[in-house]
Amino acid sequence: MPKILRRVGPPLLLLAPSLILLGVFVYGLIAVNFRMSFTDNHTAAQATGQEPTAGVGLENYFALLGNDDFRHSLLNLLLFTVVFLAGAMTLGFVWAWILEKPIKGEGFFRSVYLFPMAVSFVASGVVWRWLLNSNQDEQASGLNRLFQLVGLDFLQNPWWNDVTIGILSIAIPAIWQLSGYVMALFLAGFRGIPDELREAARMDGASEWRLYRHVLFPQLSPVALSALIIIGHMSLKAFDLIMSISKPANYQTKVPAVDMFVFKSSFDYANAAAVGAILLVIVAAVMIPYLAHTHREGKR
Repeated sequence: MPKILRRVGPPLLLLAPSLILLGVFVYGLIAVNFRMSFTDNHTAAQATGQEPTAGVGLENYFALLGNDDFRHSLLNLLLFTVVFLAGAMTLGFVWAWILEKPIKGEGFFRSVYLFPMAVSFVASGVVWRWLLNSNQDEQASGLNRLFQLVGLDFLQNPWWNDVTIGILSIAIPAIWQLSGYVMALFLAGFRGIPDELREAARMDGASEWRLYRHVLFPQLSPVALSALIIIGHMSLKAFDLIMSISKPANYQTKVPAVDMFVFKSSFDYANAAAVGAILLVIVAAVMIPYLAHTHREGKR
């Protein structure tokens, strides 16, 4: 036993502060959030302790999932995630493919593509709120005004004020902001492929397209999976960009994170906690299989 303590003791003491902070401020607060979601804490009086709260089990979850407005938020989240992932992954991959072979001015183009990632979602949201202005015809501004000037009036639309495409238009600035990050991941993947593989394929008579299709692209699968998971979980927690563009929150663009903010602002802490718990479960459903896959790959 003393030998085990001598082996484990120093590393455990070194990790203890981080483990304590992680346990209290991550897992501890997650437990508090779940506990709150099982109560009837829906009023300011209950939130301030002036009225008692009681446990209601899963009642808040059933009420949320049975609410048409919340189901609309979940649908918006799904649409936003699908469009955002498809756009960011496609643009990022194409840009990386173009820059894969060193070209003149590569550093400049790489910086231009990466620059949006350095801008906060709130700052870019303010700009995109003007670009996606819903005014049309004589009052047109932003992109609608640009379409008007170039004779593409049929492309004018209400953008985020439209019930049908509202949340999809919010995906445009998200794609603009993070496709450069995806490009950097794919470009690093391209540059990490050994030159020997390329030379061997060319010596075997592979054309340039076959070289990419059968040799290089398959090597990028781990990069593609990582990029998909990273930006996928970011889209599931989208809040600041949406609120910056469509504030105050409206029906067309609201997602669960916005619902959580609205509930909390009205002192409905139980429903806010329930929405947070649902988002945590959704993110975990995405992340846990990825982490398990990574763990299995690491053992090979």
